This record gives sequence, structure tokens and C-alpha cells, in this order.
Amino acid sequence: MKRRICWHFFLAALFLSIAACQSNSGNSGGDIIVASKDFTEQDILGELLAQQIENKTGLKVDRRPRLGGSYVCHQAIINGKIDAYIEYTGTAATVSKLFENQKIPSNPKTLFQALKQGYAKSFQLTVMPGLGFENTFAIVMRGDEAKRYNIQTLSQAAQYTPQWQAGFGYEFSERQDGLPGLAKTYDLQFAKPPQIMDLGLIYRALLQRQIDLTAGNSTDGQIARLGFVILQDDKRYFPPYEAVPIVREATLAKYPQVRTAIADLAGLITADEMQRLNYEVEGELRDVKEVVREFLQKKQKQP
Repeated sequence: MKRRICWHFFLAALFLSIAACQSNSGNSGGDIIVASKDFTEQDILGELLAQQIENKTGLKVDRRPRLGGSYVCHQAIINGKIDAYIEYTGTAATVSKLFENQKIPSNPKTLFQALKQGYAKSFQLTVMPGLGFENTFAIVMRGDEAKRYNIQTLSQAAQYTPQWQAGFGYEFSERQDGLPGLAKTYDLQFAKPPQIMDLGLIYRALLQRQIDLTAGNSTDGQIARLGFVILQDDKRYFPPYEAVPIVREATLAKYPQVRTAIADLAGLITADEMQRLNYEVEGELRDVKEVVREFLQKKQKQP
């Protein structure tokens, strides 16, 4: 019953987000609409994409920060309500259903090419070259307990999960590449059903020992700062999650200069740099626009 109620809430949020996007885009005075999903890294990447387009093309970009989760952004772009956003390859494979009932390729290059072809054929969307880093799901626990029990891998953690309380975001708990498959792969069993939590609360709950295990992102700036550790995915359950821009083909046809501007972002960010940017915004409470502006200026000065 709880699952059914959560699903109804999710659908309502999906339709409300798309409706809001439709309403906002109708009143837009910008040339390009760039959206981002609802967490800090996406705030940064959405602003990075927007500033790059403005700096290199002179076009005006309207921002749609915190538009929603992966499914909301995917529906918005295929319906022409936004022009571009940053996605992760493993997530794109899931939300697009291009690999429904199939195993998502584990080779990053194979997955990228399959997505590039599939998105063009099915959705008239272009998958641009990756930004240079991967942000995979990270199964996280407190560092002191990992050290005490000598836990480094998910297989080792499975011995203890019957005594633990887990907490996960809604999307992870439902996704094809999320909790159901992970629990089956590692035979994860918990003392109680995992709590479904807002992503902004998972690390606080872990720190305060309300939960013992959660799923974050490998580039989250808070993981090391709060003394948490990422458990090794020793059975290679998760697919690649390279950060890639997704852009409407119609937008690139109308503004060819946008393709060149976005292509210049290829390979620009390392995983360590992304983690540092996340920390500057979350840990140091710096303004996203300022952080992105400084990062781009620094990269432009490098030989």
C-alpha cells in the first residue's frame, strides 16, 4: 500500500513539474532553455552548460534549475519543453527504456555509442561527448563502523545488513539500475524495509545514526568530509554513469554554434574537480554561478 501511495505522489509530482515547465517556457524570452535535476551537482552542471552557451554564442539562456528527477527531465526534453540538460549514461539507459529487459552495457564506450544512436532514432536528441567524469551510485556507510567490522565491499556488508536500517531516495528505490537489482545481486536483507527519504536528508540521517546504509553519488563532496566511506561494488552491478549533455536536434539545427560551444566542454572536468565543486557549494555555501564562473575562467587560462 505504501508503495502504491508513493507511486501516486511521484506521478503527481511528474505532471506538476512538466506543467510548470510548460508554463514557464511559454513566457520565456530566452533562446535556449537549460534544465537541471534536483541536487547540488546538477545545479552546478546546469549552470556550467548555461554559462558556456552564453559565453561562446551570445545567445540568452533561460535556466530551469531543480526541474525534477531523471524521468521529469527526460519527458520535458522529448516533449520540447527544454532544450538541454546534463544526464548520466547509466541513468539515460534506464529512463529511456532503450535497454528494457536487457543488460545495460558495462563498457563506457559501448554504452555511449548505443545511447547516441538510440536517442537520435527514438527521440531526435543528440548525446554529446562526456564532460570527463563519472558519477556512479555510491553505497555509503559510516567510516567508523566500516573500520570496526573491516567492511570494504558490498559483499562484506551483506553479512551485516539484517541488523541495519537502510534509507534511500525514491528514485533509487524504484529504478531498474537501483535498489531492487542491487538487493538481488548482493542478497541484501534489512532489519526493516528501507526508509524512502529526500536526497537532501540522507547524509544527515546517516550521521545521526537514524540509518546505517544509503545510496549517494560518488562525487558528493560530503562523503569524505563527514567521515563516510563508499563500499566497493565488487560484483560490478552498476553500469557506467558518465556525465553527458543531452540536446534537442531541433535546437542544434536552429543554432549550430551551440554544438561547438557544448563540444568544448568534453573532458573538461575530472571526478576530483567535480567533488571539489560540489563541496564549494554545499560545504562552503558559495553561490553556484560564482563557482562555475571561476571554474570556467581557470580552465580558459590553462594551456
